[in-house]
Amino acid sequence: MSVKHPIIAITGSSGAGTTTTTNAIRHIFRNLKVDSASVGGDSFHRFTRPEMEVEIRKAQEQGRHISYFGPHANDFELLSKLFTEYGDTGRGQHRQYLHTFDEAVPFNQMPGTFTPWQDLPEKTDLLFYEGLHGGVETDEVDVASHVDLLVGMVPIVNLEWIQKIVRDTTDRGHSRDAVMSSIVRSLDDYFHYITPQFSRTHVNFQRVPTVDTSNPFSAREIPTQDESFVVVRFRREMKSVDYPYLLKMIDGAFMSRINTIVVPGGKMGLAMELILTPLIEELLDKKRRAGYQMDWLADKK
Repeated sequence: MSVKHPIIAITGSSGAGTTTTTNAIRHIFRNLKVDSASVGGDSFHRFTRPEMEVEIRKAQEQGRHISYFGPHANDFELLSKLFTEYGDTGRGQHRQYLHTFDEAVPFNQMPGTFTPWQDLPEKTDLLFYEGLHGGVETDEVDVASHVDLLVGMVPIVNLEWIQKIVRDTTDRGHSRDAVMSSIVRSLDDYFHYITPQFSRTHVNFQRVPTVDTSNPFSAREIPTQDESFVVVRFRREMKSVDYPYLLKMIDGAFMSRINTIVVPGGKMGLAMELILTPLIEELLDKKRRAGYQMDWLADKK
């Protein structure tokens, strides 16, 4: 963690709805006039899409399963190094993973490839990460320890699978069978490297549908936000959360536990802004105070 160069991470598996949270946070950044450096988690994949397909076939021939959730396909050490460097200096490097033709054409590349590494913008207020592993921890690395505000996007698993199937077949051109095979192949990594992150988050947003999702593999539509509730869980040690204010401002919200508030799905964007804005303001205030203290010490010298 770094007071001078804070890091905010949105973590959740592909299709979990991290994009919704990202849009809410970017809106907060605009309102607060925050100049952020942005990093996508997919940029820390080890392989291009064709290379990953080769790795998957090799693993299957050996009776193993690998997936984009695990360390074989992702460089956790490099991600941890970036977070460490940014926290220390406010600098680092990033690249993009190009999922679709629309993303790849401006770079004159093919989908499933990476752009070249380049320096992050200088003198940013904070680093913003969105991806799979913002809170990952292994025997070798502890990415979560570098994050000042860790937010989990955690729809119940059937809803997560529905979102992934619909998105990957509609937006990324994969077959339904291929997406289903990918889900099955990734379960072990999901249990070991994705799920544990949500015990390390500061805040979790878990969307729970109020319609039947009992067979996610037959679903053709993603339940809408109005067909859902959102369970928001805070770390118990977060004493600054103003629950009475949130209940007053979010129509239909109620408390289910001492550190958990439930809001209607249609109010999720509003809830995110009301909840995350003061947390981000707190980070920025600590950063400003640290800057003033350093200036004061420099003047004293």
